[in-house]
Amino acid sequence: MAGIPHDHYEPKTGGEKWLYRRLPIVGLLYDTLMIPTPRNLNWMWIWGIVLVFTLVLQIATGVVLVMHYTPHVDMAFASIEHIMRNVNGGHMIRYFHMNGASLFFVAVYMHIFRGLYYGSYKAPREVTWIIGILMFVLMMGTAFMGYVLPWGQMSFHGTAVITGLFGAIPFVGEAVQTWLLGASAVGQPALNRFFSLHYLLPFILLGLTIVHVWAFHTTGNNNPTGVEVRRTSKEDAQKDTLPFWPYFVIKDLFALALILVVFMIIVGFMPNYLGHPDNYIPANPLATPSHIVPEWYFLPFYAILRAFTADVWVVMFADWITFGIVDAKFFGVLAMFGAIVVMALAPWLDTSSVRSGRYRPMFKWWFALLVVDFIVLMWVGAMPAEGIYPYISLIGSAYWFGYFLVILPLLGVIEKPQPQPATIEDDFNAHYGGSGDGKAAAPTPAE
Repeated sequence: MAGIPHDHYEPKTGGEKWLYRRLPIVGLLYDTLMIPTPRNLNWMWIWGIVLVFTLVLQIATGVVLVMHYTPHVDMAFASIEHIMRNVNGGHMIRYFHMNGASLFFVAVYMHIFRGLYYGSYKAPREVTWIIGILMFVLMMGTAFMGYVLPWGQMSFHGTAVITGLFGAIPFVGEAVQTWLLGASAVGQPALNRFFSLHYLLPFILLGLTIVHVWAFHTTGNNNPTGVEVRRTSKEDAQKDTLPFWPYFVIKDLFALALILVVFMIIVGFMPNYLGHPDNYIPANPLATPSHIVPEWYFLPFYAILRAFTADVWVVMFADWITFGIVDAKFFGVLAMFGAIVVMALAPWLDTSSVRSGRYRPMFKWWFALLVVDFIVLMWVGAMPAEGIYPYISLIGSAYWFGYFLVILPLLGVIEKPQPQPATIEDDFNAHYGGSGDGKAAAPTPAE
């Protein structure tokens, strides 16, 4: 697809021309900052800059923390205490890093659900969407490995539970689990592996972020209408877009400042609120916590993992048809990873010709129920696997898969969409009273 017509960087001075011929870095930065961006983007398009900021924050604070951390089973917990008590500003750096992970996942979930609602996964942005899902999986792996490093009670026993899931893989599970841990049980080899990967993966994530940004700079940004920017001429494109700098940079920075106010309040006044008390106790292999739970951002998928027990009919059917190969534990593992896979397949599961959920009346209700379902799964994932909670998990899991595998394909066939604006310019003028030249129309006396 051809790019959106716009003015490109032209070196003027002799020094700029000399550098541009050898390393066009200034031109790349200019074209990135001045990229034409749909002028009707709303406040849900702020999470990209929050994610980039948080990734940089996590890398910067992580580099400092690793200078004082000791990846040894006998000293890891004490080295965390050393950081908290003896390193200048160490407690704040650690609290930034701890709570930065939560901010990271708040932003990525908002970013993903924004994309699901406005159809950002549809052509020509399928590859951008797949890259984003890969980044999400990488984030989850990085966060899990970081949670292991304090070597508290929840870190140790949570690692044993999660890595034990790989042991459920038929035929090769035990070998895979041993390969992951470097031994037959959680210990020093596992800590070494997770420490190394936790330090390495954020830099891979940074590289994928650059590819992700590059991908949507090639296809252009989606927008709340789902209508594409006109590419017939530079004049038409300018009516649909504004340069990313200064308009959207200032908007994004303003939103980031507000979010950071809340973040600083949490770091300053309730930094341990999202942590688990058991993780402030040194790891003891002989004393298992009564209720092992992962961090809050893993809870929806943890609930899906636990939902499929041996007495669920679909598990019994899978067990019967595979002659016992797919048991309840392995089925739960498949369901947990499958919950992410169905999100990745959304570009092909959604059969509607209309991109944005704004013009899909039936879709809005089913999508709202999906958001509620995700929150319910997060809540039930923190509850013990007893009483009514397994049934709630099962219902929530069924809806999650049903939404992507049944509802999305059917809606494209039975739903009657509402009329869409012909151009982004029309939508902008309808909402903000624009005059079509990028300036707001003067208010009338009646207004």
